Amino acid sequence: MGGFLTFISSIRWQDIVDVLINSYILLRVYILFQGTNAFRVLVGITSLWLAQELAASLGLILTSWAIRGITAAAAIIIIVVFRNEIRSVLQVRNIKAFLWGFPSRVQHTPVDIIADSVFQMANKRIGALLVFPGNQDLGEVIHGGIPWNGQVSNEMLMSIFWHNGPVHDGAAIVKGEQIVEVGAILPLTRRHDLPSQYGTRHRAAVGLAEEADALVVVVSEERGKVSVAKDRNLVRVADSRALSQLIKKHLKMPEISPASQRKREMLKLVGAGFVSFLIISGIWLAFTRGQDTIIALNVPIEYVHRPASYDILDTSVDEARLQLFGSSALMRSLSPEQVAVRVDLSKATKGRNIFAITQDDVILPPGIALNRIKPSTIEVTLDTPTTRKIPVQVDWTGRLPENVGLVDVSVTPASVDVTGGSATLAKVETVYTCPVRLDKLPPSGTTSAEIVLSPPSLKLSASSTGLVTIHYRLVKSPIPRNR
Repeated sequence: MGGFLTFISSIRWQDIVDVLINSYILLRVYILFQGTNAFRVLVGITSLWLAQELAASLGLILTSWAIRGITAAAAIIIIVVFRNEIRSVLQVRNIKAFLWGFPSRVQHTPVDIIADSVFQMANKRIGALLVFPGNQDLGEVIHGGIPWNGQVSNEMLMSIFWHNGPVHDGAAIVKGEQIVEVGAILPLTRRHDLPSQYGTRHRAAVGLAEEADALVVVVSEERGKVSVAKDRNLVRVADSRALSQLIKKHLKMPEISPASQRKREMLKLVGAGFVSFLIISGIWLAFTRGQDTIIALNVPIEYVHRPASYDILDTSVDEARLQLFGSSALMRSLSPEQVAVRVDLSKATKGRNIFAITQDDVILPPGIALNRIKPSTIEVTLDTPTTRKIPVQVDWTGRLPENVGLVDVSVTPASVDVTGGSATLAKVETVYTCPVRLDKLPPSGTTSAEIVLSPPSLKLSASSTGLVTIHYRLVKSPIPRNR
């Protein structure tokens, strides 16, 4: 019980948001692709991935490697083979329909009217081809169709397929309660096992059934018979009732009341959401809690919220060594820029301060935890900043040439304003320039040099440029040299 409570207390609000967002994404994939062949293959790929993870956890190296290769190949195949289904799902009119809308309900096709009309055309020897699309997009399979968008009725079907009509040789595409296209050209099958009495209409019906999940109803003009093509099969239909049942089965038309259907759909959606949440939660646990890895990292210490009246004179350390742990996947993606140690100086006082580095001072990315930190305490010395005018002295180095002396040396400005801690400035009597070589002095009698401050906590005031001009005179011996 204690371990469970510890686990619950370790979950951050970022983890909850992360799981909910990805659960919703998975649910959207289910809503958009349910019922398609691509979705069924995607479920198979997911099962392969779970099997691969199980094999890896059991140490089955060869099996894990083989399943990983099959999964990668299957992921490519689903994109290539089912590109039409994927495209039809992704081709939405607005972002709302894609992100949180629901697919429009399937409109109930007046199946009985269609079935009666088909057998009326069969009795009158009127040839016909009716296509009822499934989940696949027929855009790349059917060609030459003329947009129609007419309401399904007995008279409409008779007029489309009447003898010598301009579109009677093509197929009519039926969606919902409308005939959306007429005169469509279907692909012909290459099979040689069809009976010889079957003509072009039958070969076209079988050809479309081979390449898509549509159902095709064909009426023979010569024999007055009705056949149905689906899934590479061509079967003869005896009467309108049998034809009506086949069409309803293909369209998955519900046999229950609309209220019961809505309730069933809602329960199905809730169940899908719950399963999505469980799957994403399992993946989250695998990534963030499984396969713990420990690494050590040196991180510079940042000092924040320093009182404006104090300056930092000295610190005991400049960086901390952190021992971090988390999942191997998160550790591999960790970069030093994501980790920081920040010490709050808001309560610091003048002089020497000792601070303990705690978990609150360490900034870590989600999923990474702090195991140990060295040192656990640091010393920070603060002082009140003040400004003093301090004389400048030249730092001579090297030797003058033989028989040459240096006289009348002066520095402009002779002193500069230096800002720093009061205790530090009290110990500084002189500031020096950077080394000036005696053997490199120009004969003009003037040179310049930068001021070097020590310790580094000291700074020149804003009015000083940090550059001084040195005036001197070089004379011939026997005047003694100034060193």
